[in-house]
Amino acid sequence: MEKPTENHPDHGKPVVDVHDGVKLLDSGVNFVGEQVSYPPGKAKIKSMLATMAPGQKTGWHKHGVPTYGYILEGQITVDYGDAGKTTYHAGEGVLEAMDYWHEGVNDGDVPARVVVVFMGAEGAENVIYKPDAPSD
Repeated sequence: MEKPTENHPDHGKPVVDVHDGVKLLDSGVNFVGEQVSYPPGKAKIKSMLATMAPGQKTGWHKHGVPTYGYILEGQITVDYGDAGKTTYHAGEGVLEAMDYWHEGVNDGDVPARVVVVFMGAEGAENVIYKPDAPSD
């Protein structure tokens, strides 16, 4: 029996490759149909764990860099204006809209916890808030 740490006899790839895990997202296009493109410049990656209380909103915003989110717990409904709304649930990955205003709300009963990864560049803005958006 092969052990998970053994390499395949024909190449150096392990028999059980941790890089072949459960696929969470495999796309270059987001919900509103934008093709993801990276900002020019020196790469700067930022990841964070965001928590939203029930009823909490993100505020209307867009992203200056490709942004990936993975919902660990709870749910978030995102309003994309004319492009519609969609709800993301625990266990789902999302490629955020970039040059498209949107607002998320935790419309569930429990805190929503999201791993957020900004795939940016030095000098690029990760989050850009809509200046004329009403505040709650």
